[in-house]
Amino acid sequence: MTDPTVTAHDEDQVQWHRLHKITPLLNAWKVAAGLFAVFVWQSYDNLRDIDLPMATLLLILAGVIVLGALLGLGLSALAWSRTKYGISDESVFLHSGVLFRQQRHVRLDRLQTVDVTQPLLARLAGFAALKIESAGGAGSNLTLAYLKEDDAQQLRNALLARAAGVRPGASAAASATPGAPEQTSGAGPAAIPEAPEQHVFTLTAGRLIGSLALSGGIVGILVLTAGLVTLAIKSGNVGSVFAMGAPLLGGAAYFWGRFAGEFNFRVATSPDGIRVRQGLLETKARTVPPGRVQAVRLAQSPLWRFKGWWRITVNIAGYGQEETTGTVLYPVATESEAAYLLSLVHRDFGDPRPLEVLHAGLAGSGTDEGFEHTPRRARWLDPLTWRNTGVRLTETAILLRSGRFWRTLTLVPHERVQSVGMEQGPIERRLNLLSLAVHSTPGQIVPRVHHQDADTMSDLLAQLTERARQARQNAGPERWMAGRAADAAPDPRPAFAGVLPASPRLPDASDET
Repeated sequence: MTDPTVTAHDEDQVQWHRLHKITPLLNAWKVAAGLFAVFVWQSYDNLRDIDLPMATLLLILAGVIVLGALLGLGLSALAWSRTKYGISDESVFLHSGVLFRQQRHVRLDRLQTVDVTQPLLARLAGFAALKIESAGGAGSNLTLAYLKEDDAQQLRNALLARAAGVRPGASAAASATPGAPEQTSGAGPAAIPEAPEQHVFTLTAGRLIGSLALSGGIVGILVLTAGLVTLAIKSGNVGSVFAMGAPLLGGAAYFWGRFAGEFNFRVATSPDGIRVRQGLLETKARTVPPGRVQAVRLAQSPLWRFKGWWRITVNIAGYGQEETTGTVLYPVATESEAAYLLSLVHRDFGDPRPLEVLHAGLAGSGTDEGFEHTPRRARWLDPLTWRNTGVRLTETAILLRSGRFWRTLTLVPHERVQSVGMEQGPIERRLNLLSLAVHSTPGQIVPRVHHQDADTMSDLLAQLTERARQARQNAGPERWMAGRAADAAPDPRPAFAGVLPASPRLPDASDET
């Protein structure tokens, strides 16, 4: 990411640092694995036809692996020698590249999330990668891999503190002088203590396994497998089972990825934002600073309705539609847990009856709690869910409800609304209907409802436009702690109209399987 306002003088005030010396070794296996896969793919038929002892073939494969590892180590070492990073009070910089040099920086006031990721090999060795997400999109994000785990945590603390507007009393960037030598160890700036945190919820393995077992995909895989086995037994043709082996393995791999990625999912709050930790083999710890959530979606599949579970995902600037695990705020939450988590990312619900409005958005129909729903004349276009699809404006957000069997509720804060689109096909035009789309930051969540009354939506559009304008004017600073006095008065607005406790006293996920 480049910015013409960043001058050479700004970068001269930054003391540069290198990634840890073990980085080439941790990256070398990727090149070796790639070369080995290509070799086996291209030479499998030739190796099978060569009349050589098995020991000789194994030695050839071992030689390919060693050669790939050495080549990968050399390339990784060269890339490491040309990579350096540094931070200032305004930005974090990354210079990299061997043949094609890249000089990139992320403004801290545009920082969205900071992730500390530990793949299995790096985790065993005590190292971590730092992923910095900015509002400029996926192409503007920076990854620093690898640092010592403690150094990565210290750098994360420093970035979040500076992004919040806190100026450390002694930082290496502030005390650096032009032409200072580059350091090859340490996180960079002076150590900053980690902000205290308060635990909110932890997802147990029992609930996670139960949610996967009740998902439609698992049920479909089990039914398909049972049908194939029955068919093979009756027909005596075992080939039909093997023919479906690849799709079944693909489905199994997907659900294993869900289980391993969301294992031991924990949520906590701190002054620097919402902290999420997750992972079985590869652990991830990310921090979402205040005000960075652009939209929230609560979704429920038909089988989850028996347990009252909801999956909560968010849109965050910097995470594109290809991002999946990073957009999950909580994989499996009850309605009470969902209400509390929603109050963390959207403090002021904008209605004196937030829990009743939320319940109507999750499980209501018709005009419950003031929702405008699809008119009766639209039942020819939407015969099953027309009463369940609706829209409601509060003082601070727009709520979009849809689905009868697969229920969803999407919340977009007014200050995050970029534009609103209305679409009308020929049949909708004849029935005086239209579809409403709320445009915010691109991501997994696409706020949209279909077949609404055109006159009602026109009035709603005027209200939404005015409230979005006022909300952007009253929005807090990007650096949320800049200029804050130590004894500043707390926000006079009660969270969720004061109906939720000040600290999480709802049943913890660990109490339920």
